Amino acid sequence: MSKLSGSTISMPVFIPTAIVMILLVIGTSVNPQLASGLFEQVLNFTTETFGWFYMLATALFLIFIVVLAFSPYGSIKLGPDHGEAQYNFIEWFAMLFSAGYGIALLFYGVAEPVLHFATPPLSEPQTIAAAKEAMQIAYFHWGFHIWAINGVVALTLAYFAYRQGLPLSMRSTLYPIIGEKIYGPIGHAVDVFAILGTLFGLATSLGISVSQINTGLNYLVPSIPVNTTVQVIAITLITGLALISVLAGMDKGVKRLSILNMILATSLMLFVFIVGPSVFILNAFMENTGSYLGNIVERTFSLQAYQQGDWITSWTLFIFAWTISWSPFVGIFIAKISRGRTIREFIAGVMLVPTIFTFFWFAVFGDTALNMIMVQGYESLITEVQNNQAIALFKLLENLPFTQVVSALAVVLIITFFITSSDSGSLVIDSLAAGGRSDTPAWQRTFWVVILGVVASVLLLAGGLQALQTAAIVSALPFTIIILIAMYGMWKALRIEGHRNESLANENYLPPHLLKLDAWRDRIDYITEQPSREAVLDYIKGTVMSSMTEVAEKFKETGWHPEVNYDDTNNRAVLELQRGDDVEFWYEVRLTHQDTPDYYKEATSSHTQDHYHRAQVYLRRGGQIYDLYGYQSESVINDIIDQFEKYLYFLDESPNSLPWRMQEHDEDITLEQGSVFDK
Repeated sequence: MSKLSGSTISMPVFIPTAIVMILLVIGTSVNPQLASGLFEQVLNFTTETFGWFYMLATALFLIFIVVLAFSPYGSIKLGPDHGEAQYNFIEWFAMLFSAGYGIALLFYGVAEPVLHFATPPLSEPQTIAAAKEAMQIAYFHWGFHIWAINGVVALTLAYFAYRQGLPLSMRSTLYPIIGEKIYGPIGHAVDVFAILGTLFGLATSLGISVSQINTGLNYLVPSIPVNTTVQVIAITLITGLALISVLAGMDKGVKRLSILNMILATSLMLFVFIVGPSVFILNAFMENTGSYLGNIVERTFSLQAYQQGDWITSWTLFIFAWTISWSPFVGIFIAKISRGRTIREFIAGVMLVPTIFTFFWFAVFGDTALNMIMVQGYESLITEVQNNQAIALFKLLENLPFTQVVSALAVVLIITFFITSSDSGSLVIDSLAAGGRSDTPAWQRTFWVVILGVVASVLLLAGGLQALQTAAIVSALPFTIIILIAMYGMWKALRIEGHRNESLANENYLPPHLLKLDAWRDRIDYITEQPSREAVLDYIKGTVMSSMTEVAEKFKETGWHPEVNYDDTNNRAVLELQRGDDVEFWYEVRLTHQDTPDYYKEATSSHTQDHYHRAQVYLRRGGQIYDLYGYQSESVINDIIDQFEKYLYFLDESPNSLPWRMQEHDEDITLEQGSVFDK
């Protein structure tokens, strides 16, 4: 894979992405009016022609993830069977929510229910029926469907990366379909689409956020005008803050800001709940949730085919397509923080908790606004929101105690959500452009943070939110197809893993075990040592590679076709054994790292490193529970042979003893040549 000197950038991915971005920036800067008109034409064509496709795909995503949660595959871990979750539940939820839809909830929490109440698609405007419909629509737009889209992308990425040992990149989700071709032009194209979709989706989110920041500042300080100039300046300043967070890293930057976001957002929500119509909010929350669940099937497939107007385009299709367009960002980010969780735990966390929080958020802010209009007579709120959606939250707070203080808190919260979306999005784009790697140099992360701010600014200048909306909807079209293929591929992979587990459950061989070292003194040294990165790398390049080479030579004498390689990108030694078209065995030893235990830090005063490293064994079904570092060559060779024996047993017990990839013919399971997933 070609890279820039001194970087981890994949040039086949970076160059096409850069060309599209440069053309976009130049084109929209030279003639914003022409660009705005073109955006509008493309938007109309896409929604009119492919609206049904977006709705159908979203329905399939939801069905797939619900079925998977209740299937036997739900107990499979996203990583090795012995893996543990990297973050606790609070940290996990805070990060996935902050990087996902904090900005959207702040912008639409008041505005959307009010707008639907004023002009509902079906009911009589400004009636009780309109109020109920408004809240059902808001729940539908931000409920299970949104999180199903993100959940499918995140789940497929986490499964293929942590369970199958592939790069954490969108291309990996196509492995069951195209095999090793993911490392060629098809894989490059998939990652290019993922980067562009993420850029445009994030630019839309940042454009919405900065318009609300501008409006909030104008509300607090009327001398600050509301215009694109102020918004571009705000993007520039906040991008600088996002850059600081990116350079601080995931744990020190993104995680801490995400937790701060959740504290501020929850505080704001509880304040409105307490000083607002609390009992009405609780009653409405229960009723709205029941109405949502009762009408979910009908709304899922409704495109208002017998009605005139562009309501469905402006709302449902935009929100779903927007979500799809930046699902690579949200998906990869959620996958990064979800290693070690089971599929069922992952789905429950991603689908239920954010959805319940979102529903209560809309009940607090949306129903409070409707109560002000219908009960307190604050009808001017409708006109104010119709004139400027970004003012909705601040006009709501205007009618509550401590207006100035709470409004200032809201502006700070919008800014912090902006920062977490920008920094986490930039980290994801950087990882995609580097072929799934996360250990990228600081200048690369800086580059993507700046580019994201530039794209958001240019699209704002070219046509405001309409241009951003167009970019999101159009970029979602190719990516919808990619997600559907990835979903199909994961189902195939899970069925094969289930079949493998079933066949190996009845084997006569012992399960994988730690091989004894040559002497008990060596074993004590091995158990108590916390090896450095350099020591483990030297071991893999030396002992492991020589052992694999020795095994390969012996297999070659018996008619097999062995291949031994060292992958500098992923720091792994790989042995492949092939014979004819039927058998392909994969064994690798990869450099991994673990946090150094506290007991070791306390016992070793001279200790300076926060991690120790391992030479972990990986098969195509995922990482194994043991570390080879310190084993003598004979032990390494024996372990390779043990795993090869188990692989042959799996083939003997599999239908027709054919290679890995599965196809279905008349409900019978067979295996198709070409995959190296689970050898």
